Amino acid sequence: MAGKLIIISAPSGCGKSTIIGDIMDRGQLDLQFSVSATNRKPREGEVDGVSYHFLSDERFQELIAEGAFVEYEQVYPGRYYGTLRSEIENRVAEGHNVILDIDVCGGVNVKELFGDKALAIFIEPPSIDELRRRLENRGSDSADSIRQRVDRAEYELGFIPKYDHVVTNDELPRAIAEVETLIRDYITRP
Repeated sequence: MAGKLIIISAPSGCGKSTIIGDIMDRGQLDLQFSVSATNRKPREGEVDGVSYHFLSDERFQELIAEGAFVEYEQVYPGRYYGTLRSEIENRVAEGHNVILDIDVCGGVNVKELFGDKALAIFIEPPSIDELRRRLENRGSDSADSIRQRVDRAEYELGFIPKYDHVVTNDELPRAIAEVETLIRDYITRP
């Protein structure tokens, strides 16, 4: 039996990676993580092939031309993120459930491509002001980058109707439990 896809998307700083990491660390669900590709430089502590597939601008463009992505997006000027077809097709064919941590537009594209074979969950912030505060407290982005991310988040919130479920991350343990329940219900459904 083929596995299923779980798409989790959110504006930057909404906690999707933290939520996914907690669920994956517990290991109570049969999930394999799809590692996204990007042409950005690694942040401190990130590992190629684990955090992301870190690609040069040229290699990313070559893979686009080859049709190697199920989705990709220029999230910021010159900054690309995408999901390699090879990251999901083999695992799903082998019966594994694959979780994708992807940007909002990419999530919509994958959901449209896979339909009912994918569950799409949108993680939203309690408010734009809270999102701005979280990004500032993270300490990894410039003021200009934070402004771009907040502007992008306001745009991305408009895609909520294209997702199967919305989880507000106002209290992390509750948000994790809600996402885990949604995933469990979906992957155990015949």
